[in-house]
Amino acid sequence: MVRKFLMMGAIAMAFMAGTPTDSQAQKRLRDYGIKTGIFKTGEFNAITDVPGVTVGQVTRIEGEDVRTGVTAIIPHQGNIFQYKVPAAIYAGNGFGKLAGSTQVQELGNIETPIVLTNTLNVAEGISGLVEYTLAQPGNENVRSVNAVVGETNDGGLNNIRARYITKENVLEALSKAKGGPVEEGCVGAGVGTVSFGFKAGIGTSSRVLPKSLGGYTVGVLVQSNYGGVLEIAGVQIGQLLEHYQFQKNVMQDVDGSCMMVVITDAPVDARNLERMAKRAMMGLAKTGGIASNGSGDYVIAMSVCPENLINEKSKTYNPTLLHNDDMSALFLATIEATAEALWNALFAAEDIKGYNGKEVKALPVEKVVEYIKAAEVTK
Repeated sequence: MVRKFLMMGAIAMAFMAGTPTDSQAQKRLRDYGIKTGIFKTGEFNAITDVPGVTVGQVTRIEGEDVRTGVTAIIPHQGNIFQYKVPAAIYAGNGFGKLAGSTQVQELGNIETPIVLTNTLNVAEGISGLVEYTLAQPGNENVRSVNAVVGETNDGGLNNIRARYITKENVLEALSKAKGGPVEEGCVGAGVGTVSFGFKAGIGTSSRVLPKSLGGYTVGVLVQSNYGGVLEIAGVQIGQLLEHYQFQKNVMQDVDGSCMMVVITDAPVDARNLERMAKRAMMGLAKTGGIASNGSGDYVIAMSVCPENLINEKSKTYNPTLLHNDDMSALFLATIEATAEALWNALFAAEDIKGYNGKEVKALPVEKVVEYIKAAEVTK
């Protein structure tokens, strides 16, 4: 029954009101012939390549000062509260407001979907997840819900003090989550985010291990809003563009945050999920991110292996788990997928103008591709 839940896809289409681009028109890193890493991607090169995972997004681009949204990740299609998901959280740098983190660290599981939004709307994320969970059939007697809500600060482009996100926006994102391709860039919780001084947003990627290594899938979704000195595919892009933090010894917008959600179908427990989460920070480092003093860089890692979902009505829990010696391939898959998800967030984003007339330009993709191709020739 649990496996059946995981394989069920959501029926509704994700809502993208006011989205600046169509998902079919978006171009990602690989669309320019740039392939990174040694492992293959899944069919969609997205977190939704993990069976049962769906993503829903609500994008709010209104007037001159609303540039924000919600991204919801549903790890499996059953009752998540009744069939909890083994999970771990790792704080690369803890300047953030990740609601629900302590219970996940204490118990090693997650009992709600994951919601991402902006810093001052975490409360609405919690409210939406609580209402969503209480409404699920079978949860009529539930009196405690540990909602997991992550955030980054979009206050540069969005009038964040107005707190535009509502509980209804959160419920809408949850209700319209779907599998398949995931829209990236200036959508959902990524509408107002900026990375390395360029427009960023939501990004995703996946890796599938060969059958000889278990054939497992690792999917990553990021909300990208951080700084450093940009690198792409090993090329010092920030320096080549003369556009980077600490240029001429002056700190420029280095602070921010990055939420990274890692999901796998491999049979791993909270302990090894935390080890995978730590490797996602290595993926962030591959992009030139530095987890600066004022950056909330968090990783949420989950395993949706059907046999290992936690049914607390049972008196015992007997999961099947990979040995530690079998984790290294999953570590590398996590690093590769995280880095590519962060790069995809930049490649898919567009110029955007927002609050108080502030405008953030997208990455100059064509020039970046030229630099990377030139570096490949000289290798």
